[in-house]
Amino acid sequence: MRVYVLNGPNLGRLGTREPEVYGATTYADLVALCEATGRDLGLDVTVRQTDAEHELLGWLHAAAAEGAAVVLNPAAWSHYSYAVRDACSMLRGPLVEVHISNIHAREEFRHHSVVSAVATGVICGLGVDGYRLALHHLASRLG
Repeated sequence: MRVYVLNGPNLGRLGTREPEVYGATTYADLVALCEATGRDLGLDVTVRQTDAEHELLGWLHAAAAEGAAVVLNPAAWSHYSYAVRDACSMLRGPLVEVHISNIHAREEFRHHSVVSAVATGVICGLGVDGYRLALHHLASRLG
């Protein structure tokens, strides 16, 4: 089963951006973790990151057309991008929203995600392990 792991703005800076919030894991480490977890679970995992909202929208549209499952960390777009939310609502496969930090324990503006209402499930505050857990969930769900 095809699973897209899609990451929004600034996640390419993992390991250097606010390590006290996001940890020391680099983006390359995150990609390796997701790809290895996918292989172990028999999933066809593609990992992508962009700082361009239109690019993420295109990837979500392609996933919708394929009926693929998605693990999505929309990052800052979580809190205000109705375009990302609407693209997510078109998905036919399951969507797991992932946040590395606990968005509910951070600044007030981060407490709400417009994407969560259309997600199958949400994982937040478990660091990059949230991605591994999301992939395990999808593997068991897609069986």
